[in-house]
This record gives sequence, structure tokens and C-alpha cells, in this order.
Amino acid sequence: MTTATGRHAFGTHGIWAPFSGVTGDQAGRIEQLGYGTIWLGGSPTSLTPARRLLEATSGIRVATGITNIWNTDPAAIAREFADLDKDFPGRFYLGVGVGHREATQEYASPYDSMVDYLDVLDANGLPVGRRVLAALGPKMLRLAADRSLGAHPYLTTPDHTRYAREQMGDGAFLAPEQKIVLETDAVTAREIGRPPVENPYLHLRNYVANLKRLGYTDADIDNGGSDALIDDLVAHGDADTVRAKVDAHLAAGADHVAIQVLGADDITDVLELLPAG
Repeated sequence: MTTATGRHAFGTHGIWAPFSGVTGDQAGRIEQLGYGTIWLGGSPTSLTPARRLLEATSGIRVATGITNIWNTDPAAIAREFADLDKDFPGRFYLGVGVGHREATQEYASPYDSMVDYLDVLDANGLPVGRRVLAALGPKMLRLAADRSLGAHPYLTTPDHTRYAREQMGDGAFLAPEQKIVLETDAVTAREIGRPPVENPYLHLRNYVANLKRLGYTDADIDNGGSDALIDDLVAHGDADTVRAKVDAHLAAGADHVAIQVLGADDITDVLELLPAG
């Protein structure tokens, strides 16, 4: 794998998993399968989880998805970034987000707070091209295009990917997350996919607002989510069907899709059946 940087360094397909949910052995296997990036979900308070996976692999990119601006100090994060980039040149990218109003007592204007955080990253030398923003709405998407490499939207559909590309323009990096369940029975797949969508995301204002922006109604969002909503947010079927649903984001304007595997004891067992592009 090369050490190229920029929007094409991620490959077309990556993996999204909780920052404590990927072992070094799994990371090595993910790299062997040809995936370009491992996105570490959740809100780690340091970049230590990224270092662990970088040490376990030889070339794959590692990115946070996300580093939360409310529980981290941007100057400290910039110093950690510099250390990682010295030890693993070009391989780590910082994904930054504002988290959720419901989970953060100090929550203030998300846009203004993100601008302030980015200002500190700039002052401490963290390159614009080595960070991405968690972005859903138009203002944050445009900020992602202006102040970072691009956007890493979560819990979205290809329709949102198309919308995000329109908002950001052609030059910005776009890497949506997509949940999958490798299961051909729709009822079983929804039983697996609905709980991690419903709790917490269908109770968080920013995600609900985004879904409504896409045309979903209260009836779609209430009571754990309608079948239609769950089917749109959690791709399911056989490997070919799931791959086609994942790649719909690429057709809609994404550069890269971060795949989150649900319902598997070991995500690499599923990834072996779903080759990276």
C-alpha cells in the first residue's frame, strides 16, 4: 500500500467499528483483505486506540470517527497527531465531530464550537488535509469543505450522499458510514439492525433532523423505526446485494464508504465475503 495522502488515500471501501472493538489481529486481516481505512467510532479521549492499530498494520489508514470536540483538548490532540505522523507518516487522519446535545452538558453552538476547535488545530499545525468533519446539515458540510479534507457523515443514505456532494462541491472528500447485515431474511436482518439504529440515534435531535431533511416522517422514526427506514439505513441481503447497496453511495458522489458490520461475532468473517473494491 502506498503512502499517498489526500482524498484518494483512503481507498473506496473502509471499515467503521467502535474504537475498542477491533483487535490488532483483526486490523491486520482487514488490511490483507484490501480495505483502505479503519474508522474508529465512538469518542476516545486520546489517539491511543489509533496508535495500537497503526502498530499492528503496515500501510492501512486509520481515522477517528470521531474525536469529540467536547471531551478533548485540540492542542493536545494536535500534539498527538504530530507524534503519530512522525511514527506512521501519512497513515492517520483525524475525524472531528461535535457529538450529541443529549450527551454533552457543555453543548453550545455546534458550528461556532467546531470553528473554534479548528482554529486551535490550525494554530498548532495540524494540516487541513489530514482532518475530516462529521457533518450532516448544510452549514457543517460546507465548513467541512472549507476547513478540512471533507466530511464523514454517519447514519445516512445515498440520497444524503448526493445532497452532501451538492453542498460541498466536487473537490471535497466524502466518506459516509453504512451499516450492513449479511442476512437474506429481511425480518431477521431488521431484528439485528433495528436496535443499534433505534438506540440511541432515533432519539438524538441531530440525526432525527437529518432524517426529516431527507423526507422521513415521524411515523418512520417513532417506535424503533419503520421497516422502510431500517432497510434504508442498514443494508441487508446476500454479499452481492449488500455490496450494491454500499456502492450506491459511490454512485451518488462518495469517494469512500465506511462499512459498519452488524450481527457478527467477528467482522472479518463477513468482510471475507465482501471484498473491498
